[in-house]
Amino acid sequence: MKCCLRREVLLKPLQQVSNVVEKRQTLPVLSNLLLQVRDNQLVMTATDLEVELKATLTLDGSHQNGEITVPARKLTDICRSLPDGVEIQLNVEDDRCKVLAGRSRYTLSTLPAGEFPGTEQLQPEDRFSVPANELSTLMASSAFAMAQQDVRYFLNGMLLDIQEARLRAVATDGHRLACSQWMMPESRQARQLIVPRKAVLEMMRLLPDEDQAVDLELGEKHIRMQMPGLVFTSKLIDGKYPDYESVIPVGVDNVIRANRELLLETIRRTAILSNEKYRAIRLEVKDSTLRLTAHNTEQEEAVEEMEVDYQGQELKVVFNYAYLLEAMNALKGEQVEICLRDAMTSCLIRDPETDEQLHVVMPLKL
Repeated sequence: MKCCLRREVLLKPLQQVSNVVEKRQTLPVLSNLLLQVRDNQLVMTATDLEVELKATLTLDGSHQNGEITVPARKLTDICRSLPDGVEIQLNVEDDRCKVLAGRSRYTLSTLPAGEFPGTEQLQPEDRFSVPANELSTLMASSAFAMAQQDVRYFLNGMLLDIQEARLRAVATDGHRLACSQWMMPESRQARQLIVPRKAVLEMMRLLPDEDQAVDLELGEKHIRMQMPGLVFTSKLIDGKYPDYESVIPVGVDNVIRANRELLLETIRRTAILSNEKYRAIRLEVKDSTLRLTAHNTEQEEAVEEMEVDYQGQELKVVFNYAYLLEAMNALKGEQVEICLRDAMTSCLIRDPETDEQLHVVMPLKL
């Protein structure tokens, strides 16, 4: 196997593919990239048996077909450290991969391509296109609420819920919930699928901030995302997601409306003196005044007041300030609404101008 590429052509897709490789692996070959030269292309593949990323580069110069696996981190670090503009040649001889660049010479160990796990065949049940920036915004607006290492394994991921022409991304860790949606050009078959946390983060990392089309293929056990030069495949979490719609408050009369940026700044200042363990901040609203207070174990106190638009009853409620900040940071509008029923039930945080994003936060009971 032999091929040659300029550093700036090779480095970005090489880094993208290497991100999939875990530092600790049960099988040595999973620490390697599969390199395949065929049909005037270099195909690089990485997998951890749950997700797989494949990058394809076109070869212009002379090359020799073949395939081998090489250490992912070492090859990436070598290419990253080389100067811009250099030609990088990969040459496999006697079960060794030689990396040649200018006057630099590196020799890497290899493992046979036959040991690399094969790609499972994905039988797509549905296929449609989404603008990359819309999909990126959709996922980023909910991803922060995903659970981490929760025993309820189905919470360690994101629900993609398709209902007619609406695609929703939903995430919850049991204490807060984030829901965002995108209206598709046409109706699709209703279905729900749970994408693992790692796959969600990788997809967000890969998606460009532009409106180029991204193809999604949905199977019974897999999801695949395709864009020029990249194919990302992930297994789905097998489980039933909670009925998230039942926890979204409706018909709430006590609504605080405020300038979003001003409220964010006020919460951040108040949170400086909050308890580091509970991150608690108290909201007291009466007439048109919102009072925010925080305490800590050193008997320190922060008090902030700001004018808001509020017509409901007097309320006092305690929240984890981090949940409030993340929810409001996900919104983009100038105004924000915090909809409260009482001090014991969840609040709804949303942009009053759109229903594309909804955030639910449970109060703290201290």
